[in-house]
Amino acid sequence: MAADDLLVVGLDLDTGRHVHIEDRPMDQWRTLGYRHGESLVCAACFLGLDGVSAGMRVPLIPRGRIGGARRHHFAHPPHMAPPGGHHPETLWHLEAKAQLERWASSLPGVTEVRQEQWIPGRERRADVHVHLSDGSRLALEAQSSLITDSLWQQRHRDYAAAGIRDIWFMRPGTALPHVLLAEQSAVCFLDLADRQIRVLWGRPHPRTGHWWESEDLSRYALHHPPCAGDDVHEENVPLAQLGLDRHGLVLSEGLEHKLAAEHQGIRHKAAEACRQADKDNLRAHQLAARAGHHCAAPSPTPPSRPARRPVRRVVPSRPRCAVCGGRLADVLARYGVHISIRTADGWVDCLDQPCAAPRPQPVPAEPAPTPDAPAPRAA
Repeated sequence: MAADDLLVVGLDLDTGRHVHIEDRPMDQWRTLGYRHGESLVCAACFLGLDGVSAGMRVPLIPRGRIGGARRHHFAHPPHMAPPGGHHPETLWHLEAKAQLERWASSLPGVTEVRQEQWIPGRERRADVHVHLSDGSRLALEAQSSLITDSLWQQRHRDYAAAGIRDIWFMRPGTALPHVLLAEQSAVCFLDLADRQIRVLWGRPHPRTGHWWESEDLSRYALHHPPCAGDDVHEENVPLAQLGLDRHGLVLSEGLEHKLAAEHQGIRHKAAEACRQADKDNLRAHQLAARAGHHCAAPSPTPPSRPARRPVRRVVPSRPRCAVCGGRLADVLARYGVHISIRTADGWVDCLDQPCAAPRPQPVPAEPAPTPDAPAPRAA
């Protein structure tokens, strides 16, 4: 027998409701099943799914024993299942609706639960329609295959227009529609075998810039529901520990405490980051103020004194030779002319420099001879 047979959902023809093996004791189901009352039939076959003609009544056999290797389940009689058996998605969808109905019926504040119920206006038929005591309504959708973003949006808008909050339970292994995350809807997978819900949380967003000033700090910790593009964190919790209210899915007490601790922790970190930023800003302002003070008020300078007029030094002119007009050495200044000496090469002055040809210049008065030196003579 295939493992999918564990998901076969029965239909009680006496009540017209889908039933599960655990709804009644095994002895009662046997009296209603195959070769007995036969009012317990396969819901999938009766609905005409997987190529079976609608209205087909295939009585089921309750199987399983206490302490057995496999849990109790309904099964088709030999050779009475459709060729190839029922499609796994078909079995999962029927079983998921049955489990969600039983779970919702057991919750406080729930007044009515019905499968395949039309919403007002008959735009949509909810897999499981739930009425709460405060008058609000919920639609529990069991999605066994990938749904496109546009189709999901159509259903979501129809439910919203009717004042119904929709909650989606996905089959494990099914790809999540991107729009489900973009709309910030609760994301969870329903594991029928273990009767558990795998809740997806978003991992913390990177803390960049002035992240502590964000209005929603929860995004920087583990958060539920996740945002589009988030890395996800999974939490497994028994379906019986979850609840429902007018806002949708209520997490278990343990998950709520964990979520609250995450949010408290990130608020504490945000407060620390804010205080550090204030300190850094204050320090920057102090440094800027000091730098501005030095630029605006330079060190004082001594009082200015009246400028002195530069003393004009009179440089005495160098004496020149009265004969050639050339400069005279200091030792010849008293003579006024070069002292010429006769050598084999001709006449030179006392500095061994030939005296240049005389240039026409006014002849100064001849100085009076002194007793210490002979009277000058023309070169």
